Amino acid sequence: MSSLAQENTKDPSQIHPTAVPKSRVILASLVGTTIEFYDFYIYATAAIAVFPALFFTGNDDTAKLLASMATFSAAFIARPIGSVIFGHFGDSIGRKATLVGALLTMGLATFLIGLLPTYHQIGLWAPAMLTILRFCQGLGLGGEWSGAVLIASEYAEQDRRARTAMWPQLGAPFGFILANGFMLLLTIFMGFDSTQHAGELNHNFLVWGWRLPFLASLAMVAVGLYVRFKLEETPVFRAAVQEDKKVKSPLAEAFRVAWWPMIQGTFIMMTTFVIFYLMTAWILSYGIASVEAGGLAIPYRTFLIIQLITILFFAAMVPVSGWLADRYGRRRSQLVLTSIVALFGLSFGFFMSPEAVGTGADANLVRIVIFMSIGMALMGVTSGAMSAYLPELFPTNVRYTASGISYNVSSILGAALTPYVAVWLNSRGGVGAVGLYLAGAAVLSIVFMAITHETRDVDLEKI
Repeated sequence: MSSLAQENTKDPSQIHPTAVPKSRVILASLVGTTIEFYDFYIYATAAIAVFPALFFTGNDDTAKLLASMATFSAAFIARPIGSVIFGHFGDSIGRKATLVGALLTMGLATFLIGLLPTYHQIGLWAPAMLTILRFCQGLGLGGEWSGAVLIASEYAEQDRRARTAMWPQLGAPFGFILANGFMLLLTIFMGFDSTQHAGELNHNFLVWGWRLPFLASLAMVAVGLYVRFKLEETPVFRAAVQEDKKVKSPLAEAFRVAWWPMIQGTFIMMTTFVIFYLMTAWILSYGIASVEAGGLAIPYRTFLIIQLITILFFAAMVPVSGWLADRYGRRRSQLVLTSIVALFGLSFGFFMSPEAVGTGADANLVRIVIFMSIGMALMGVTSGAMSAYLPELFPTNVRYTASGISYNVSSILGAALTPYVAVWLNSRGGVGAVGLYLAGAAVLSIVFMAITHETRDVDLEKI
């Protein structure tokens, strides 16, 4: 019997949820995802505004942006691998220790990106190393999400599980605000304007300013590690250890007993990823791209401010999503909300086509803010409940692995290709085609929600 099992046998009261202050559980689940998403968004922003000029060559701006987006997508290929690696340890040795490893992997990769030489210094080695480190970012994030939501959900009271489990989901808007707020301040203080200085490789922002947010990640990781080292193992995992429910190979067991729920979870989550990366990564590239490249030619700084304002709607709607899921059930609430997302997809051309919204100095910023606010709010109400919905589909002894695989395979289908495909669709059929892509993803998610059972009343210790 393991030392953890012996510990639980000596004092069964240790597995009670009240053994750890609720505030510590919330902080431990939130701080890690905030740091992880900060790292992720710093890369996303740089992939649009910095990396095409510094890490890729050629005269075709669209081609360089697509190449940069391809490195952005490398992390999504790594995420399922990360979910398998970290899921194995999360289901075999525990949630706490595994989360520490995931945070270190992500943080160190981000820090090293800040030290990379550019294409103009070492040639093709630069984009190659950038892609490798981006892959490592994906490994870390692949192990982060499942562990963070399990920390929250496995400590939660059953009738409040979605409202408690939603805390890690707030890491996404918080990380976005930190990352893009940092970038915004840098561009202001360093006088960088993407519409004027994008090709000026000797500008201080492009020489060294962009590196600062990546290097700052190391200090943030130190804070996250401190918080997580003070956390204790979840009561649900402790109970599983005490009852000898652990398995030697969580991956094999997950595919044996939970292959169908993993497929269901993958497609249930897909719309959340598509709208997420349309509203954060692709929309920025569309907003600041030149008119010749199919964009709106809005200054980078201006569009970043719009994103930072409207992301508050995302943050505000995440708790609402948790409340709706606890009040009306995961399946019922998400069916309605995802249907609204499908309708929103049909509105892209109306809101955001160059003919409707204008370009450059003539762009209708109010119209853009309205569109972005709706999109960000829908991001919040679709993502908040997922941190309860997905884990509830799986038994404890494979929950870290199985929920991680669903989440991260969904990230490939719904997010890895989304910015790249959206750039391509916009160049061929305009912004309305991008909206149809979102609507199609929403319909697919609705189908899988419709054939999945309700999970609100599931007892996590008994499955």
